[in-house]
Amino acid sequence: MSAVLDDPRERLADLLAHARRAGADEADAVFFSGTSLSVSRRLGKIEHVERSEGRDLGLRVFVGERSAIVSAPGLDPASFADIAERAVAMARVVPADPMSSVGELRDIPPADLDLDDPAEPDAAALGERAAIAEDAALAVHGINNSEGADAGFSRSEAMLVTSRGFFGSYRRTGHSISATALAGTGTEMQRDYDYSSAVHLSDLDDPAGIGHRAAERALARLNPTRPKTARMTVVYDPRVSSSLVGHLSGAVNGAGIVRGTSFLRDSMGQRVFAEGIVIRDDPRRRRGLRSRPFDGEGQPTAPLDIIADGVLMTWILDTRSARQLGLRTTGHAARGTSGPPGPSATNLYMEPGKLTPPELMADITEGLYITELIGSGINGITGDYSRGAAGFMIRGGALAEPVAEVTIAGNLREMFAHLTPANDLRFVRGTDAPTIRIDGMMMAGA
Repeated sequence: MSAVLDDPRERLADLLAHARRAGADEADAVFFSGTSLSVSRRLGKIEHVERSEGRDLGLRVFVGERSAIVSAPGLDPASFADIAERAVAMARVVPADPMSSVGELRDIPPADLDLDDPAEPDAAALGERAAIAEDAALAVHGINNSEGADAGFSRSEAMLVTSRGFFGSYRRTGHSISATALAGTGTEMQRDYDYSSAVHLSDLDDPAGIGHRAAERALARLNPTRPKTARMTVVYDPRVSSSLVGHLSGAVNGAGIVRGTSFLRDSMGQRVFAEGIVIRDDPRRRRGLRSRPFDGEGQPTAPLDIIADGVLMTWILDTRSARQLGLRTTGHAARGTSGPPGPSATNLYMEPGKLTPPELMADITEGLYITELIGSGINGITGDYSRGAAGFMIRGGALAEPVAEVTIAGNLREMFAHLTPANDLRFVRGTDAPTIRIDGMMMAGA
């Protein structure tokens, strides 16, 4: 093997050369490699240790306006001719799509994303973190069982090369820890959890704190009631409030706008949220869980206000959906090795409000505080919303008895319009929001 092909970048360039020789007019290729290690512990014993490694390649070729994709494991130059020939043969027999193409060659501004943590724990270190978390949960009075604790680490690299001259790569690490505690016995048993994930170990929450919070949450859920059906104010805990931002993300996805399957399809430039609400996607946030310097088509990334002062400002677009809408990509193409790019958000979040969570609830005579959502009864075309929920009643502005087996319902357009955020935003999931209050929702209970 020649020295030049020992470099993954040169190997990908060689693959594109094979595609051109096979008859492709244009082509691009992605390569993902990574390792992961995880340790699971339950009731003082290590139950599972898993290590995985992966190297996956995806080649997309264009023959005129026709395209096809072939994926393969690894990056073996001996297979390149066959991969390229198969991709070109497939492209020649599929329907033409004038909206798809290789991404334009554009400059990628430098960014200090700090996505690669040099620290790499071994199985023993991960086992110790899991032990600390589970032991902290079991040490809380009233916790008599555990579903265990898990600790993990991953390191990955993504590369993209195009026939228009683009090459880019970036690495990312990930640390995680979680714990699940059980309180009560028999049919009265309740469970709850806590977790933390971060790019750098130094940003990960303390394992003992994770275990303790999981235990306290499980205990707080004991002996839940089922309140009577009523219309009331609902407050979403940050663990579940991010789902509302996720529903917005789906509604402003360019692919859905093109298909006409979004309840916001005719709302560009209109007020969707109350004044002052800002929802931003920031693919360049330092140490962000989904940060990246370029998207799946080699386009530069940049912070994007989807909602500004309550007004819908833009769709989330890749090249294809942008062309279909007569717009320009927002640099939000995401892709794997076996499918074409599609628009997807990165570090999406709602900016915090001014009130603390207690201040947000202070005037609620009777309401519902949600800590868990079940199911996904969302109609993307109409915005109708219905989900199972559990949490706590709010009485006199304070949390009261736990509740379970209730359903909350409304319409996302109305919910967005009557939404108020608190000031407790934390970046912990990739899609994040503070505590959120929504007035006038229907709760179906007993």
